[in-house]
Amino acid sequence: MYDMTIQLRTDAGKRLYEQIYEHIRQEIREGKLLAGERLPSTRYLAEYLQVSRSTVDCAYDQLLSEGYIEARPYRGYFVCSLEDMLDIRMEESGSVPASPRQGDEEGALREEGKAQENCSRDAEEGLWQSVCGRKGRADCLYDFSPNGIDMSAFPFGVWKRITRDILNDANGELLSQGEPQGDYDLRLTISRYLHSSRGVNCSPEQILVGAGNDYLLMLLEKLLGKGKRIVMENPTYKRAYRIFHSFDYEIVTVDTDAGGMLVSGLQETRADAVYVMPSHQFPTGAVMPIGRRTELLRWANQVPDRYVIEDDYDSEFRYRGKPIPSLQASDQGGRVIYIGTFSKAIAPAIRVSYMVLPQELLERYLRCCFFYSCTVSRIDQRILNEFIGRGYFERHLNKMRKRYHAKHDLLLECLKPFETAFSLSGEDAGLHILLRARGNATEEELLGAAAKRGVKVYGLSESLVKTPGSEHGTVLLGFGALNEREIEAGAALLQEAWL
Repeated sequence: MYDMTIQLRTDAGKRLYEQIYEHIRQEIREGKLLAGERLPSTRYLAEYLQVSRSTVDCAYDQLLSEGYIEARPYRGYFVCSLEDMLDIRMEESGSVPASPRQGDEEGALREEGKAQENCSRDAEEGLWQSVCGRKGRADCLYDFSPNGIDMSAFPFGVWKRITRDILNDANGELLSQGEPQGDYDLRLTISRYLHSSRGVNCSPEQILVGAGNDYLLMLLEKLLGKGKRIVMENPTYKRAYRIFHSFDYEIVTVDTDAGGMLVSGLQETRADAVYVMPSHQFPTGAVMPIGRRTELLRWANQVPDRYVIEDDYDSEFRYRGKPIPSLQASDQGGRVIYIGTFSKAIAPAIRVSYMVLPQELLERYLRCCFFYSCTVSRIDQRILNEFIGRGYFERHLNKMRKRYHAKHDLLLECLKPFETAFSLSGEDAGLHILLRARGNATEEELLGAAAKRGVKVYGLSESLVKTPGSEHGTVLLGFGALNEREIEAGAALLQEAWL
């Protein structure tokens, strides 16, 4: 079972356990939770939703008593089969449930994963690190890259076993070109994962699979058309900015604050689209509050053919507070284009991203872009689908959350001596934090002093589209690719350099 995104409200007039119970019951009745699927444990769900365990226990007890779920000793809670009830509901509504290949999906979800193979992990880990170039640099002892991730816990044995099984059973169909949007099985798996973990409402037909966000953004340009005006945050993800710039789009920048993009000024831009990262803005780490999200969606609905591009690049890693649903989860008008990737959660080399199109753009895609081939091989798609469907992705993600959380807390502890000279932000989620000098130190001075001691840090200016006239030095410290010893040693050298 993936994470379960439930929007709990204290002003809803219902107790929290009732809201949890009703959400799960509705998911089961609508077929979004399949028969035989395992629910999160009460301990895990309580921790994830930031509620007491007794609250989740009450919700599960009610579901048990009504027969929606069953408890299996030493294994957990599982969804019961409700085929008869679903058939009655569909007959009453005059519709038929769209669940192609559901049997295959249920089988994949029920399959138990085997233990990870460790015999050659150390050798493979060293090979991976040498390929990435993180080790052995004479001019850089410690690299606090905000883009680095920890590959030491990657389940090489599991990945190899899945690959071997698929190749052993391969036939001519697997080597054929496949569907332009990506294999249906993978898109079905992604749609279910997004709904449970991010609250995204979509069908597999709305999803496009591609080799990285670059390809998906280039495909999006074919759908939005030429000569568009797009609004981006400043600072922003500079790679996306360069891609939009290559389309010859007119780019308008809007400043950010602690709540992300200042959407109040959008009316003046006369833009056709907005590119935002509302759940964890890069590089500031800001989270867009609900009021500003509502204002952004209202702006998008004022004019036909106006869209919000939501880049949800690292939503899996949050360390404080309740999980934040995606902006798309609140979109009732079909204005949000949702983009995500497995690069942060699994590995950059996986090169699998996905885009969820609103119905209007999906129809445009089917008319104008259906002939573009999928850029991810069918073998890689099958491997990823099995990795997710068999539950390995869930276990790997939980392991990485704990690992990154420990590194995150260690870095914050190491930075306590910096509190008088620097302000800290962006520390609740993601794989990097920001340090902003309280004095007159410039970014260039901070980077130079760190480099002299063999530490590489990254300046905020690299993400700025336009640089303000008077800005204190701000640097990004990524912790994903560093181990605990390296974080401590690197922070000690930064203390020598800056304090």
